[in-house]
Amino acid sequence: MKHIDWNQTSDQEQEQASVMASNWLLNCQILDTETTGLDNKAEIVEISIIDQLGNVVFDSLVKPQQPIPAEATAIHGITNDMVATAPSWADIHDELCRLISSKPLVIYNADYDMRLMAQTAALYGLTPVTADAGVHCAMLAYAEFYGDWNDYKGSYRWQRLTNAAAQQEVVTDGLAHRALADVMMTLGVLQAMARQRVGGEG
Repeated sequence: MKHIDWNQTSDQEQEQASVMASNWLLNCQILDTETTGLDNKAEIVEISIIDQLGNVVFDSLVKPQQPIPAEATAIHGITNDMVATAPSWADIHDELCRLISSKPLVIYNADYDMRLMAQTAALYGLTPVTADAGVHCAMLAYAEFYGDWNDYKGSYRWQRLTNAAAQQEVVTDGLAHRALADVMMTLGVLQAMARQRVGGEG
């Protein structure tokens, strides 16, 4: 049986994830959303996009069709009063489609945010947002970079964004679980990944 050096394998994957983050930071936009929940009826109540330099490209509360449940407000702090005069998804959909297609998109837990954007658009009979320049998941890349192996699942454990930020000593302004603060946190994690190389380089 061939011997597998798991330490070497982990180092190689960490290096690959670091290079991936470096490449993304050459040209990308980072997106995050806050929502009314997690299920297939949940809607977006806030969305933020920044570029790879941290410049704000888009940042807005979004008025959902249904009230924001108290349990969701307890997580992100967004209340029904806060979104009462905010634009609906239909109001911002076209602009978001244009912005999201203009550069590769990086999202921490990309599958979730892309699903919620599609769900929210569908409530208004709109076509899903398409990221024509590509979508990359920072959460999956960071899981490889951090290297916490899960024997049961046979993959690297996903790390919450707040945990990833703490692990990489990323400090940002704003409250966690608000969209703008979370995209800034994601940018900080990507920058930390890009700075580090196996063997102490960077």
